[in-house]
This record gives sequence, structure tokens and C-alpha cells, in this order.
Amino acid sequence: MTTASVASPRPDKPYQRFKAWQACHALTLAVYRLVQSWPKVELYGLTSQARRSAFSAAANIAEGAGRRGSREFRRFLDISLGSLNELHYILLLSKDLGFTPPETWGEIEALRDHASQLTWGLYRAVGRKEAASAIGA
Repeated sequence: MTTASVASPRPDKPYQRFKAWQACHALTLAVYRLVQSWPKVELYGLTSQARRSAFSAAANIAEGAGRRGSREFRRFLDISLGSLNELHYILLLSKDLGFTPPETWGEIEALRDHASQLTWGLYRAVGRKEAASAIGA
């Protein structure tokens, strides 16, 4: 067995180290599982939009982490936060329409809320780093 084939305890990509990304990724997986039970008539409506919102939250953290500078990263985190808010409404609507049982909604909403809190925390931390860089410049 070569060294390259041994699993590393570190994440493969820099964005994977962020707890916010990890939470958004777990949320995306949960949303993809959840929407499988939604009515097929919603495949191009709420189902598609829920998947895109969840995916967007994680993908924007990943993309932003690969950009240069804190200001650009914060812009992507801002988009991620917007996607998480959009997902909140989609999930609430799915519960109110009877697509998602209340107990399941509570579980996935807890995941979404946790991802949102972590993403907001990362947004603030990157902002503090940006401010500190500006002062030191």
C-alpha cells in the first residue's frame, strides 16, 4: 500500500474544514432524502427549488473559500445565508401543504437552523479578519 492510498485524517479540500460547510453538506443530503417522498407533480417546483437552495448553501461556501480575499468570501457566505433562508420557507411551505410531517419538519429545520448559525458565525469571523487586515494595512 502506498502512502497516497492511505486515507488522510485531514479534509481533501480547504472548504471542508469549515463546520459551516459540513453542516450545509449534511443538510443538503437530508433535503435530497426528504424530497424523494414529495409528490411527483412538484418535481420541477418545490422539489427542485429545495434541492437547489440546499445545494447552493454548501456550494457557495466551497466556492467562496477558493476565492481571493475575505471580502469575496463574505459575499459568497452572504449568498449561502440567503439560500438557507429560502430553504426555510420552502420547508415551511412543504409542512403546511402536508408534504412533510411536522416531526420530520422539526428535524430538518433543526439541521437548517444549525447550518445557518454556523454560516453566520463564519461570516462574522471572516468580517473580523477583514477588519483586522484593513487596520494592519
